[in-house]
Amino acid sequence: MADKPYGMILVSGPTGSGKTTTLYSTLYKINTTDKNIVTVEDPVEYQLPRVNQVQINPKAGLTFANGLRSFLRQDPDIIMVGEIRDKETAEIAIQASLTGHLVLSTIHTNDAPSAATRLVDMGVEPFLISSSVIGVLAQRLARTICLHCKEAYTPPVEALQRLGLKPEQDEEIVFYRGRGCDRCKGAGYKGRLGIFELMPISEPIREIILKGGSAAQIRDQAIAEGMKTLADDGILKVLEGVTTIDELLRVVYVE
Repeated sequence: MADKPYGMILVSGPTGSGKTTTLYSTLYKINTTDKNIVTVEDPVEYQLPRVNQVQINPKAGLTFANGLRSFLRQDPDIIMVGEIRDKETAEIAIQASLTGHLVLSTIHTNDAPSAATRLVDMGVEPFLISSSVIGVLAQRLARTICLHCKEAYTPPVEALQRLGLKPEQDEEIVFYRGRGCDRCKGAGYKGRLGIFELMPISEPIREIILKGGSAAQIRDQAIAEGMKTLADDGILKVLEGVTTIDELLRVVYVE
């Protein structure tokens, strides 16, 4: 998606879920000498070479919206907006993505399908959203099991049912957890990893957004097209023994 010449890519999730890090990683990947990249942030968290980074200053009248307006006169190829908080910022960012710029930004929603409905709630017209957004990534950060005190255990049936797992006859599902050791200071966890939900905006999803469809309708269509939900990705990482069931339930709502 980041290789496309124009359009809008949104990253959603709560505060502290690594959205900015994901956006910086993306910019770092596409930051070549022939591209003019500008960012407007609150605050600037990492210094990136060859990128014009500006911190907003509302007292001086430099808001996300005003910063974006100024940037568009500097002929940028790629624009990163720290966060879409209001209708004005959303509309300018969308206009920029429709006029040949690649726009990266974050938005506070619980999952990827809710991003479109959140923009509608802000007052953005559905036709603008459907024609500009090319993909939404929702993410969470979960702690990983400490490798020095990792142990296997057979989970109770209730835990499997909570995750919607139905083991076959005689099939044993093994989960892992950390006992707690000196290396992880008794926590049983060391390090963190991302749990992701990536939703490319396909033609059928565009149609749903255009007709004012709900987040649930968008989600159903995305899943039908093969989207792995946050819960799916989390369960996969629990089964792989990377994180625990408790940690998954802490960061992701599993229906």
